[in-house]
Formats: sequence, structure tokens, C-alpha cells
Amino acid sequence: MKIACIGRNYADHATELGNAVPTEPLFFFKPESAILHKDHPFAIPEWTEDCHFEVELVVRMDRAAKWISADHAGRCYTTVGLGIDFTARDVQSMLKAAGKPWEKAKAFDGSAVVSREFVPLDDLGGNIQDLRFSLLRNGEEVQSGHTADMLFPVDALIAHVSRYSTWKTGDLLFTGTPAGVGPAQSGDRLEGRLEGRSMFEVEVL
Repeated sequence: MKIACIGRNYADHATELGNAVPTEPLFFFKPESAILHKDHPFAIPEWTEDCHFEVELVVRMDRAAKWISADHAGRCYTTVGLGIDFTARDVQSMLKAAGKPWEKAKAFDGSAVVSREFVPLDDLGGNIQDLRFSLLRNGEEVQSGHTADMLFPVDALIAHVSRYSTWKTGDLLFTGTPAGVGPAQSGDRLEGRLEGRSMFEVEVL
């Protein structure tokens, strides 16, 4: 099982980090070992001093797909969830400046929170491009997103990734984060909500 993550899929997030808005989807992978075990706390790695939370809508693939078109991508999933892409921002910035890959900052153990459940899309209105989600930090909303604001819609993302890497049943797509990312601190409690539903709660150590 693999995790494909989309970078800079919300213009406001790209802008807040001083990045150019992409003209095609930007993706990278996290390994299965990046998934934080359910109900486990997230421990900030000792080698970063600036570890950011990034809440994202997550799609779980129901079937394999290779070179699929965007018009047919909707057949590949029926449920959605929510997650956090934890990012060692200081390490990422150093690697980017040196022209090196950022896996060290993105793919470390426990860096991918995945919600307790995946909800049938039909239970949420059936339109994946009309979903609201948010992240609360210690009860205060710090990120709020609407999938209509994606630069590249979900079906286009699935199609794009499938040109380079075959989707397998159970693979996860992290679809990008809206503005509001920031550093997680020891003692924080992070809660993700999708259309008003609490999808996960994570304690930060």
C-alpha cells in the first residue's frame, strides 16, 4: 500500500509558503510505515525544530488503475477520509535550498495521520468537490478548506498520478492542504473534521 500526496493544491497554501502556484499536479510518496497507528500520539522527531501540521482530504482507492482518464477516475473510489501530512518544515526548506529530494522531511515514521473511518461519499452529498473540512488545535480552528478550491480536482489528480504509478486497491491519496499550516507543539491536541464529523484526534508529544 502506498500513499500519494499532492503538494500545493490550494493557491492560498502555496502563497503562504512563498511557492509558485503549480501548472500541473505536484506529487510525492510516503511509505506505509509513515501511517501513525490509530489512537497513538504523534511524537515530534528530535531532529526537527519546526514540524508542521497539514490537514488534507484523503481518498482511498477501491480498485487498481493505470493510465486512467479523469472522466473514469470517479469509479476508483467510494469513500473519503481525513488526514494530516506532518512535515519537518525546517528540514524541507534546507533540502529544497540544496536542490535535494524532501523525503526526509515528509516520509518519516508516523508522519501520516489517517482518520478512524472512511465515509461513503454518498453520505456526504455525493460531490467530492463540495466538501468542507477543518483542523482544530486545542479546540481552536486553525485550518479550514473547501474542496471546490482545489487547483486540480480529485479525479484529475488520480488520473495524473496513474500515468506514472499504478494505483492498487487500498492506496491512499492525500489531496493537498489549505492555508493555515503551522508548527505542532508538545501538548497540542489536533482534531480533524469533515462536514462537521470528527474524523480523528491526535495528541502531540
